[in-house]
Amino acid sequence: MSDAAPRKAALYRMVMPDHICPYGLKSKDLLRRKGFEVEDHPLTTRAETDAFMAEHGVETTPQTFIDGQRIGGYDDLKVHFGLEKPKDQRSDTSYRPVIAIFAVAALLALGLSWFVYDDMLRLRAFEWFISLSMTILAIQKLQDVEKFSLMFLNYDLLARRWVPYGSIYPYLEAGAGILMTAGALLWLAAPVALVIGVIGAVSVAKAVWIDGRELKCACVGGSSNVPLGFVSFTESAMMALMGLWMGARVLGG
Repeated sequence: MSDAAPRKAALYRMVMPDHICPYGLKSKDLLRRKGFEVEDHPLTTRAETDAFMAEHGVETTPQTFIDGQRIGGYDDLKVHFGLEKPKDQRSDTSYRPVIAIFAVAALLALGLSWFVYDDMLRLRAFEWFISLSMTILAIQKLQDVEKFSLMFLNYDLLARRWVPYGSIYPYLEAGAGILMTAGALLWLAAPVALVIGVIGAVSVAKAVWIDGRELKCACVGGSSNVPLGFVSFTESAMMALMGLWMGARVLGG
């Protein structure tokens, strides 16, 4: 018994000398992975693209048609196949950036520990995890310090009293993280991590659990959709504890 013939889908996408629509390529790949035979209709000129959009009353390409019915663009195609919720049902918040950063930092710390000690389960690996997390989080902020500082001003207590602190913070976090990763100048790195960590933890606790405000956390940069709350508090608390721990190492000789 032969397999049923694959369903067909018509795809209209921009394929011009100076621009090949990436969403068109994604739509084509998704349709094929879903078992569709794709009738590919490249729109090779601006005039041809404009005429197509005017004919079908749409403002964007690509456009996919299945069984004669217009499905829409790439996002609409994902909704059609149940890979994503419709826009009006999606949440604006996401923990994915924080999870990715902490996961990569943890793997880097384990890798360093294995390389240096031939053993991943060392205390130094945990120290590296925190310091590397700090540096990676700082990179997110340093991509657009102005945007970060604007979001940071929504809740940080020191930044509200001394506005330049919002712009200085990413450099302090990066510097402390780098020094603690290297185990160098701990007499400087430890108090910096302790101070900014304590201020951050207190600021988050006040904004979220005392004032009851619903804000976005600036921890992964100014375009973050991570909600201010437990994760933000934990990040600052870990930084403060790392500062205490490293400070104790310095005092202990």
